[in-house]
Amino acid sequence: MHTTDLLVIGGGINGAGIARDAAGRGLGVLLCEKDDLANHTSSASTKLIHGGLRYLEQYEFRLVREALREREVLLASAPHIIWPLRFVLPHEKSMRPAWLLRLGLFLYDHLGGRRELPGTGRVDLTAAPYGGVLKPEFTFGFEYSDCWVDDARLVVLNAQAAAELGADVRTRTACVGLAREGDGWLATLKQENGATFQVRARAVVNAAGPWVADVLALSAPTAQRHAVRLVKGSHVVVPKLFDGDHCYIFQNGDGRVVFAIPYEETFTLVGTTDLTYEGERNHIAIAPEEVDYICRAASEYFAKPLSADDVVWSYSGVRPLYDDNAESDSEVTREYVFDLQGKGAEAPLLSIFGGKITTYRRLAEQAIAKLAPWFPDAREPWTEQAPLPGGEGLAIDMGVFYEEQRAARPWIPPALLRRWVRLYGSCLGKMLGGAARLDDLGVHFGEGLYEREVSYLIETEFARSAEDVLWRRTKLGLRLDSQAVQHLEHWLRQRQAA
Repeated sequence: MHTTDLLVIGGGINGAGIARDAAGRGLGVLLCEKDDLANHTSSASTKLIHGGLRYLEQYEFRLVREALREREVLLASAPHIIWPLRFVLPHEKSMRPAWLLRLGLFLYDHLGGRRELPGTGRVDLTAAPYGGVLKPEFTFGFEYSDCWVDDARLVVLNAQAAAELGADVRTRTACVGLAREGDGWLATLKQENGATFQVRARAVVNAAGPWVADVLALSAPTAQRHAVRLVKGSHVVVPKLFDGDHCYIFQNGDGRVVFAIPYEETFTLVGTTDLTYEGERNHIAIAPEEVDYICRAASEYFAKPLSADDVVWSYSGVRPLYDDNAESDSEVTREYVFDLQGKGAEAPLLSIFGGKITTYRRLAEQAIAKLAPWFPDAREPWTEQAPLPGGEGLAIDMGVFYEEQRAARPWIPPALLRRWVRLYGSCLGKMLGGAARLDDLGVHFGEGLYEREVSYLIETEFARSAEDVLWRRTKLGLRLDSQAVQHLEHWLRQRQAA
């Protein structure tokens, strides 16, 4: 029988963030995730750390302010996987007037106490690097700052940090039973091989995302619960559409926006959609009409039209939002909502609805604050100034760190070093494990993926399968051919059998 202070159900960004926060306060933590970390919603975002400019029109000022304040906190904690990005907003005469855009951007600049990121400016879209990219009628626009994030790695690094602080992180482990027993909870967890074991916990956090209602049903099958509104968002990846390290944000005729973001050096990420979703939640795929929507919206702005034939990869996920009865999916609040059950000596169950990846750290702080009456000896909040693994000692400008690594490790090809610096930051030496030449890295699977890196991902970052490695720990699935993938899968099977 396992015993712990806190059982966290769900290995997305909220669950991993809460596990890290709680472990750092001295609590015993067990995190269980039925699949891989960030297997679902948390790896299917638009990959932005942002305040949500369009939420100002919905008067979500508290949400925007909190998110804007968190941008630079997160940027400082992990500048290897989060970095500043300039957003270019072309002025579309038939939509929001220029004065309204300037007003919104003024608020955006000042709501969150911006310190490091540059402010708003006006841009000439006929000049380099913008000239010729957009249709000729778009002659000027505005630019502002937000940040890009490797969303899946953000989840993994939080789980890694939790484990380093003593948390027990169990992937491929589903919660299949949950019942109050005495002054605690008795949970039944089921592993990938079908074996089950039980855990006693003083408190439970239900951060199961799209499955939050399912976990609630385990604990109290007949109780009335908050409604979850599943909103599907899809993205496409196409060959690189423009030069420069900026991205575009396009106003769409339906009131939504579409982003076009530089992705993995030679691609552009375009999205997203907002659609009510009621289908199967484990394997979500983009629909043809979503591809058409994204391509049509982008083609309203780009000089070269985008079509379904350009798409090299797509991904979809569902956002488990708190259902506030909004008329349209894009207007459903992105605020997070807590449902706390348990009073006095009764063991608590805290369920989480909604939220944005940008505000996960504050959500985690507030979740632990909700549980404070049951854990009076827990230490004070600590994550605001704490780096994530790989972020230790790094400046926001990662160029200096890259040059230091080039000088220290001249045997690493520049393109490979750039990838590793961005993935591992100051954990690069730990990942390399003392290697001093490429031959020390073991089997080469292709595209710069070596045995040493895969072993590190298994031993430190909870990777188990080729998909874990190629799509959530790295994005090399975009580049490796089927033969290389099969080679990696064979190697993993041999390692697991050894």
